[in-house]
Amino acid sequence: MRIKVYVEGGGNRNLDRECRKAFAALFERADLTSRKPAVIPCGGRRSTYDDFCTALRKAISGELPVLLVDSEGPVTAPAWQHVRNRPGDGWERPDGATDDHLHLMVQVMETWFLADRENLVKYYGSDFHENRLPNTVNLEDCPKQTVFDSLESASRDTSKGRYNKGSHSFRILGELSPTTIEGALPHAKQFFDFLRRESG
Repeated sequence: MRIKVYVEGGGNRNLDRECRKAFAALFERADLTSRKPAVIPCGGRRSTYDDFCTALRKAISGELPVLLVDSEGPVTAPAWQHVRNRPGDGWERPDGATDDHLHLMVQVMETWFLADRENLVKYYGSDFHENRLPNTVNLEDCPKQTVFDSLESASRDTSKGRYNKGSHSFRILGELSPTTIEGALPHAKQFFDFLRRESG
């Protein structure tokens, strides 16, 4: 099965390239090398959903489009119900879509970063204040704003400067340990388990 993962992010040629490179490295580390999923950066949130719907409608045999987006808040319902009910989304499940077609980064991509603190320390260096990151047992319960505020606070004294989504995020993403984030984040584990099952 050829999996194509439609993701938020990118928006110009350089960011699109960095996004694809980061996910490719992450998938390789997750033992998805034989049939590595393709990543399609789509820019904004709504355009990501629209591009996925188009791809699903036009998918040929052996091709599996998948939508991966931030939940943007706590998840208390199945994924399709979550994006239908979330203010600002109102997304309907398209014809032919199953639960496997939509996966959520709960609550944002940066939550994955908090799950792998060793990688953050390695990226930012000795001036990174790890103690400013939240001690929440279940990181998926950590609000989006808390995630961003803690990352910015922990990184502000480093040579790379305060966390910046545009210049830092894909470099951090590409060095994450899938084993570490899967152990901490149930929705991440669900996503990687799905990829391994369908790519095998």
